[in-house]
Amino acid sequence: MPVAGDLYYFASKEQSPNRLPVVLVHGAGGCNAHWPPQLRRLPGYRVYAPDLPGHGRSEGLGQQEVAAYAKALVDWLYGIGLSRAVWVGHSLGGAIVQQVALNHPRETLGLGLISTGPRLTVNPELLNLLGAPATQPAGVAQVVKWSYTKAVSPRLAAQLKEQLLENRPAVLAGDFLAADGFNNNDLLAQIAVPTLVVCGAEDRMTPPRLSEQLAEAIPGAELVIIPEAGHMVMQEQPAATAAALAAFLARVPY
Repeated sequence: MPVAGDLYYFASKEQSPNRLPVVLVHGAGGCNAHWPPQLRRLPGYRVYAPDLPGHGRSEGLGQQEVAAYAKALVDWLYGIGLSRAVWVGHSLGGAIVQQVALNHPRETLGLGLISTGPRLTVNPELLNLLGAPATQPAGVAQVVKWSYTKAVSPRLAAQLKEQLLENRPAVLAGDFLAADGFNNNDLLAQIAVPTLVVCGAEDRMTPPRLSEQLAEAIPGAELVIIPEAGHMVMQEQPAATAAALAAFLARVPY
């Protein structure tokens, strides 16, 4: 997979300039592989899934502010020869793409907000666990427990745990600090692009009420709640998530 600047990214085989470009932004401690094939290879679209700075195979440093990640992604977008895209973000990635839409409206064709909210307050106990290398594995175990429904495949949960633990401790802790410091409650009405909000009905990390707040505050936003899914809705219900995104993208002007 290619690299632009310091960011490593997945690019789907569809690269026709006539196809709508879609950027998938992973959540805290994640990487492009958090997005299942049904979304990374969504038919009919140019899909890109970068690893944030300091994550996965990307160089650079992790950040502790959402706005810094947003700027890095817009710089990367221009680096791959694009000037506009639909930005789709999961959890912390959802906060980042909200910030892209607010700070860089000319680069934003639409938004997909998955398992996120207008504010992402993190449990103080979890922040303390993730902030120290000695207790970080316990914090990761808690994140994994809260990320899925009880019916989750043990393989999925084990993969998430392994991947989160591959992060440098400062990167993972910084991501959760960035999430905890994020608050767009008073700015959502300024978002003026087509917006889809998706969440799992059993999400314990960012409960559905947060998605409902997004959909109510962003003009014209559409809300889809997917049953039998938790915070990692795109992994537990990839077909349903991909179908909701595809139906939305078909209505985005390009």
